[in-house]
Parts: sequence; C-alpha cells; structure tokens
Amino acid sequence: MDNGASSYRRYLDGDDNALGEIIEMYHDGISLYINNIVHNICIAEEIMQITFYRIAIKKPRYTAKYSFKTWLFTIARNNALDHLRRNSRISDIPYDEAFCMSDETDIELQYLKEEQRIEVNSAIKKLKTEYAQVLYLMYFEDFSTQEIANIMSKNKKQIGNLVFRAKKALKKELETEGFEYEEF
Repeated sequence: MDNGASSYRRYLDGDDNALGEIIEMYHDGISLYINNIVHNICIAEEIMQITFYRIAIKKPRYTAKYSFKTWLFTIARNNALDHLRRNSRISDIPYDEAFCMSDETDIELQYLKEEQRIEVNSAIKKLKTEYAQVLYLMYFEDFSTQEIANIMSKNKKQIGNLVFRAKKALKKELETEGFEYEEF
C-alpha cells in the first residue's frame, strides 16, 4: 500500500474525490498526533483542517523520498509548531473529556478498555511533549524509527534514545498513579 501517494497524484491530476480518500485515511491520526503537541483537541482539529487545506490549495510537491504518511505528518507537525509560535497561551480541553465512547455489544469490556486508555493517555499527557509525540507516532500510528526521525527532524539515534527515555518516564508515571505496568 502506498499510504495515500497514489490518491494524492490522482488529486493533483484533477480527481477531487482522491483528496477525500486522503482525508478519510488520515484525519483521526493527524488530529490525535497534533493533540499531543498542542494539548487541545479542538485546536488540534483546526490544525488538521489547515493541513488538508494547505495540501488542497497549495498542492505542495510530494517526492517519494519518504512515505506519503510521513510527509503528511511532517506538514501537520510544522503547522502545529507554527501555531504554538503564534499563540503563547493555549487553553486545555482534556482529550478524555472530548472523546465519546462508541457503541459496542460488550459495554463492560469496552468501558474497562476505555478507562485503561484514559489512564495511559493521562499519563502520556504528563510527560514531556517530545516523549508524548514519539510514543504516539510509534505506538498509535505505527511509524518506523526512521519515519519518526524525519517527522521530528532528528536522527535515528536521537529517536531511539527518546523512545527509551519516554518509555521509562511513562512507566514511572503509570506506577506513580498506581497503574499495574504488567497490564499495560
């Protein structure tokens, strides 16, 4: 799978439906990733929209140097950092308050998983921003170390060290909150 590169080429060739495919594929992941940077889900969604607006209107050139997903997340990260530079004060709306639980047949199991996810997400939010970003990209978006390095403008060694420190900090934070690490 090309992670959206062929859809983007089709969009550049005039197929407007191809942009919809890209948005459908990546809007949730980009919003959640940006939320780790700006700590506000509403602002993260706005930045996600700006990201897609920019590729729709400006039609930046995509080269196959990196995967399309890596390229797109790099644009999103740059938009988030631009936003942080422009705005010194950002109010927080916790992600767990903005998240609505989906309807599943096993409500109790879904509830327990959601509670565990909220605890982990809460612990991640207490970590340094770089730690939260690298954990999100690695475990929620399944990016490789090299792709994360490209997105975060670091080298592979720096990302490896960052992942190690982020995991250690997350484990410590979870244990502080009484979370059984073996369950995680």
